[in-house]
Amino acid sequence: MGDDKTMDGGEAEPATARNRAESLWHLRPWLFAGLLCVAGLAIHLLLHHANDSGPRVAGAAFIAFACGAFVFTAERGRYLAPAIFSLVTGLIVGGLTWRAVGAGNDIADGGYAIAAGVFACLLAVPLVQADFLHRRLRTDYKDIHYFVWTDAITGAGALAFFLIAWLLIWLLASLFDLVGIPLRDLVQQDWFTATYAGLTLGAGLGTLRNQLKIIGTLQSVVLLVLSILALPLAVAIAVFLGAVVVSGPSVLWNATDSATPVLLSIAIGAYVLANAVLRDRDADMVGGAVLKWSGYALALGVLPLTAFAAISTGVRIGQHGLSPERLWALCSLIVAVAFGLAYFVDALVGARGSWRDRLRASNLKLGLGTALFALFLALPVLNFGAISTSDQLARLESGAISAKEFDFSALKWDFGAAGRKALDRLAKSSDAAIAKGARQAQLQETRPYRWAGERQAPESLSITWQGGDDALRSSVEDYLLANRNMCGSEGPCAAIAAGTLPSGDRLVLVTGGSNPRYLGVAEGGDVTQYYARQGRLVEEPFEIAVDLDEPGREGPPEAEIRPFEGRQLYVDGKPVGEPFE
Repeated sequence: MGDDKTMDGGEAEPATARNRAESLWHLRPWLFAGLLCVAGLAIHLLLHHANDSGPRVAGAAFIAFACGAFVFTAERGRYLAPAIFSLVTGLIVGGLTWRAVGAGNDIADGGYAIAAGVFACLLAVPLVQADFLHRRLRTDYKDIHYFVWTDAITGAGALAFFLIAWLLIWLLASLFDLVGIPLRDLVQQDWFTATYAGLTLGAGLGTLRNQLKIIGTLQSVVLLVLSILALPLAVAIAVFLGAVVVSGPSVLWNATDSATPVLLSIAIGAYVLANAVLRDRDADMVGGAVLKWSGYALALGVLPLTAFAAISTGVRIGQHGLSPERLWALCSLIVAVAFGLAYFVDALVGARGSWRDRLRASNLKLGLGTALFALFLALPVLNFGAISTSDQLARLESGAISAKEFDFSALKWDFGAAGRKALDRLAKSSDAAIAKGARQAQLQETRPYRWAGERQAPESLSITWQGGDDALRSSVEDYLLANRNMCGSEGPCAAIAAGTLPSGDRLVLVTGGSNPRYLGVAEGGDVTQYYARQGRLVEEPFEIAVDLDEPGREGPPEAEIRPFEGRQLYVDGKPVGEPFE
């Protein structure tokens, strides 16, 4: 193809990434539709009845991201490099997913690690498209800029096509339903949803990627629309910063607890609109001097916004200590401040005219650095749960926070294995208040979420007992204190000692509302919650269902009613819950 080899009057172009991407590939929509259709079906089969299986969920993540990376990077006659990149992308996201799902609560930040890995892979896509692996820092910024924006527009267009196609199939299903053709039954099947989604997304992506020349024109229109917003945002940021100077920065975190996300969101908006004004070269800039200087003002404004966000987070950490979420927020702020500082320096040093070229050069280096940093954070190198646990324990031991104010629940639910190990140590503390708070957290079955100041004192729990000795009552009371949802905050909670289970545990029925709770108390005081199902007590809740698709089944299932005798809880003469035993 001649247009893939020469540009600008026949001069050889060493990097033909853009030319290759814009070349027509007639089979692209069909190949991508088939690939993502099969991928959708495979993902459905893996996730169907997966029951949080690490390998199955990881396999689904591998397929989704490997195929997604391939359809964005594959070009006619160029398959090896995209295939390798896609394989690596799938392995990264799949491996992170396996770790997060398999470890469960043992790691504190599995979801954040997956997000960081996905973010790193997303940043790598335009780099791979622009032949960064071959040209490295000599990669033409125009190519990277082109692929970033065309990928965004292509992805949005493919999603819109999928939604329209889904609406169409539902309308057709309704149409055929009028004449007795059960197309709606087919559309409602999970496997059909998965395959149809893959089919339409693949067809949409393939078709749009065959029209990148047109999308390149649409890109200019999108950037023009965004650049118009640069002026009002620049004025708003200037007024905001002026108000902060007059009132003092403390007004930001005194007014709200969400100062950091708001400031970061505005900083990201300033970054995006500044680049919408900058374009990939000066010749493509539109709007005259007003928009140009609006972009300049936005470039200067990123740093103070991110700096205030960093101070806000620092104040929050000073008040409440470290947590995995706050550590991830700090990592985000490191990236944001790096962008802000680079933009601020480039804008000041190049104020006489070179600031635009400086910012474009910084974008490439900062984007590469951010991708590597995100990938590093995604890998199991830093244990944010352990770091946070050490910090919180230091605050507790130093007296910076009292046992009454300390969030023991966070150690069990938010800090991973390190937090639970620390909770075990605190439960043996010589300090009675610390030991009791730790033991109550250990007994929690679900993560309690309370409004500030809502924590109840132990004496506030009203329990009416029938039977049971002091040891039994103490064990149940501690359990109910840790799981207050079992006993409503209003009115008394009734507890009945109901005998002994076959396991040897002493059975206690508790009700604070319409449904009883079944608790088994072991000799050592350990409490296990039981569930009444089909006239017996079991340790795990389950749904009663009939598998009508069971292999070998012929005809409808046989159903019958059999008599059953057992015990049941009565409150005020009315049966409550299901029979048991």
